Order: sequence, then C-alpha cells, then structure tokens
Amino acid sequence: MAKNKYLFPLIMITSLFFMWGFAYGLLDVLNKHFQEALNITKSRSTLLQAAYFGAYFLVALPAGIFMNKYGYKKGIIMGLILYAVGAFLFYPAAEQSSFNAFLLALFILASGLACLETAANPYVTVLGTPETSATRLNLSQCFNGVGSFLGPIIASYLFFGEKSSTDNGNLDSVKMIYVVIGILVLIVAAIFVRTKLPEIKDNETVSSEVFNQKPLFSHSNFSLGVVTQFFYVAAQVGVATLFINYCTESHIGIDNAMAAKLLSIGLILFTAGRFIGTALMRVIKPNQLLATYSVVNVLLCAVVMWNNAWLSVYSLMALFFFMSIMFPTIFALSIKDLGQHTKKASSFVIMSIVGGALVPYVMGTIADHYSTPISYVVPMICFIVVFLYGIRGYKIIKN
Repeated sequence: MAKNKYLFPLIMITSLFFMWGFAYGLLDVLNKHFQEALNITKSRSTLLQAAYFGAYFLVALPAGIFMNKYGYKKGIIMGLILYAVGAFLFYPAAEQSSFNAFLLALFILASGLACLETAANPYVTVLGTPETSATRLNLSQCFNGVGSFLGPIIASYLFFGEKSSTDNGNLDSVKMIYVVIGILVLIVAAIFVRTKLPEIKDNETVSSEVFNQKPLFSHSNFSLGVVTQFFYVAAQVGVATLFINYCTESHIGIDNAMAAKLLSIGLILFTAGRFIGTALMRVIKPNQLLATYSVVNVLLCAVVMWNNAWLSVYSLMALFFFMSIMFPTIFALSIKDLGQHTKKASSFVIMSIVGGALVPYVMGTIADHYSTPISYVVPMICFIVVFLYGIRGYKIIKN
C-alpha cells in the first residue's frame, strides 16, 4: 500500500466521522427537550432513537448494494445529500410543533448517516493493512467522539438556556441549528464531488482467497459480530438516552442545563477513551481490551442501579470512557478477512445498529413503570454479550 496515496482520502473520510458524531450528540439532548417542549412521556420520546436507528436497519443493506455497484464515493455523496435534506426538514417540523414531523425528518437524516457509516467504516479498514484495521478505525472514530461531545455542549446552551427555560415550547433554537447543519453538509458534499477517492478492491485486503469463497454467514466472527453490535449499540444508546433524566431525578440539585453539560463531559471521556484505547491497542490485543472494558461497564451499571447520589452519577459518566472502543473494535473484528464480502458484511453490521432503536424504548418503559436507575439493568445485560464476543466470538475459524 502506498501510504501517501491513501493519506488524504483517510483525512476526508475521517471528517465524516465527526459529522455523524455531532448529529448523534444532539439526539439525546433533543430527547429531554422534546419531553418538555412537546409534553411527551419518556417512553414516547425514545421514538426519536427508534426513528434514528431504525433508519440504519432499513437503509444499510440497500446502501451496501448501491456501493457494490457504484463504489464508496457515490455512496458517501448520496448519504450527505440525505443528511442535508433531513436537517432542513427540521424547520417545518418546528414550525408545526409536530413530534411526528420531527420523527420523519430525523429518519431521513439518519438514512443519510446510515449511508455514510456503511461506506466510511469499511473504507477506513481497507485503507491499509488488515493487521492494523481495528487501530485505524478506532483512530477515525476518535473524531466521531469529538463531534459527539460538542453536540450536547452546544445544545445545552440552545435548548436549556435562559430563553428556553422561560418558554419550554420555543423550538426556534432547533430550527436554527439544523438549518446550519444542512448548509454545512451540502458544502462538504460539494467538496467530495470534486475529490478523487481511490476505489479499493476488497479482495486485495486478505491473503486467502479460498477462505473468502465461504458463504458470508459461515464466518462466525462476522455472524456473532452482528449480534454483538446489536447489543452494544443498544447499550450505548440506552446509557445516553436517559442520562439527563437520571441526573435530574437523582435529588442532588442537577437541572436540565447542568445534566446536559455532564453528558458533554461523559462524551469527552468517550473521545479520550478512543484516543487512549487506540494507543493501548499497540500493546494489547483489540479483543482483550474489548473484554476488559466490558467487565468494567457491567460493574459500573451495577453502581448506577444502586442510585447512590454523586457516586452513581460519576459511574454513569465513566460508562462512556469504557464504551469508547467498543463499536469500532467490534466492527473491525466482524469484517476482518472477509475479502469480497466486505461491503455486504458492513451493511449487515450497520443494520445491527437497530438495537439502538428497540432497546431504549424498553428502558423508557421500565423507567416509566419502575425507576430510571432500574432501567440500567438493560445495558448491563448488553455488556455481558460484548464480553463474551471479546473472549471467544471474535475468533476467525479457517476451515
């Protein structure tokens, strides 16, 4: 591989990780904002996550088929256009104060993100040697984390500032931020149209072509990886979705604005965890780090369920640090050595993000009927599944 040939494409693709990280960072703050501005329940507000991650499930496979025919670049451009259209639709949704219209806009926006993730994640893994694919993907995902923590910081001022606190129904800030996002995304799309990206042949990235003639789902690291990614994304989204609710209900004097800022700190830890995790993978095998972090998160979830004032809030924030390397590591281990199956496999792994659409609703229902702390038993179970993949399920069986 000619390193100089792939450096600029890697930089361009990494910028996309920031963009969908920022969109995701806004989502969990919107969740609490809409509970108050539109007077909806916790369980109904989690339909935002259902629309967002449901789009990944429905769009990822068609996006993979599209890229198989037309290549990574056109898939990225299509994703950026859908992203922009969805962002612009937030304006009429806010004008109507319609939660259903917001769901539609978010679904279209997330459909664009599904295209971007289906293209960008595997593209980064093949821009170099297979041995360093997990490290390379974690590095790019670091910038996803940067976008994720900037989102809540900006949203906390726009949605929970002084003006918003005196008028919970005011959705002007929502209109403003998404129109700006739509304009910026269109500019990035124009840059990609004029940028030449090398089209990597997936079967050039593996050593055994005979191995890659096996049916896709006979690769156990892939099939188990799809299941594991479902549970991991379910855990990540669930932890963040009710974060603000958890903090404001902890009876230690935390309001919405402060809770949103604590969420931002959690996402800063998430970003730092990716940089640190990328460095640690130089001396620790990715699967071993994945398993270790999973055990820590199981213990942290137990403390969160304990609901012991600030100790539990700090534990909730710490979850983000130890979740940091999970998505890219599972992704890279799932599609490793799949050769010509890579694009199709990536679509299925992205489809498994639907866990983020289904499980938060379960958590919201538990929170409504019991308590928010008790609902964190759901991500605890999910992290146990991730642990099992890290110790055994990731293994590539060549027979």
